[in-house]
Amino acid sequence: MVTGANTGIGQGIALAIGRAGGRVIGVSRSSLDETAAGMSVLGAELVRVTADVARAADAQAMFDAVWEEHGPMHGLVNNAGIIRRVDAVDFSEDDWDSVMDVNLKLGFFLAQSFGRKVIAAGRRGKVVNIASMLSFQGGIRVASYTASKSGVLGITRLLANEWAAKGINVNAIAPGYIETNNTEALRADPDRSASILGRIPAGRWGAPSDIGDAAVFLLARASDYMHGAVVPVDGGWLAR
Repeated sequence: MVTGANTGIGQGIALAIGRAGGRVIGVSRSSLDETAAGMSVLGAELVRVTADVARAADAQAMFDAVWEEHGPMHGLVNNAGIIRRVDAVDFSEDDWDSVMDVNLKLGFFLAQSFGRKVIAAGRRGKVVNIASMLSFQGGIRVASYTASKSGVLGITRLLANEWAAKGINVNAIAPGYIETNNTEALRADPDRSASILGRIPAGRWGAPSDIGDAAVFLLARASDYMHGAVVPVDGGWLAR
């Protein structure tokens, strides 16, 4: 299962799993037609789940229904996320709650649902959480996004501690600056874009496929002894 699979990083992850021979259950509030078309070209299967899962109870009900119809699942990729860009002095409660609910709360409760199913069945499973460079850094004008992605890294480590001995690997990917809807405002600002590119040793913005290939690794047997790790896929940003 890949959440937020309709566009950007989520779409890149879904397509990478398809290229690797996996079947993807894509979850999104928006149409998955574009992702489905890409999967079809690859000869890969996409199960489409259109759902608004802002509430934890709705998310868990959706997960249980999908597991019963299409499971058991091998892995869960918690990718769905939103961002609000507002000066800290003007940040509203809605700016805070809406981002935290999607980026952190939803991811935890979907992981909980996955963990319950996998542990009860005595199976192995893998959870891949999508963190951020702002899991390590403060950022600017994105208070709730920074808080949520710092939380994603903490929850990744907590779940790894609890579930490693139960056969579930929980790890995270920290994308750098990737060409997605979330970074459109930055890429459209000539000064900010030049500043960002000037710090990236690779000299380019990342592509969703860069994150997708890393997700495939964390879902595969190659990462069986990795627990609570965070893999930066950032063009060298953190090394600078």
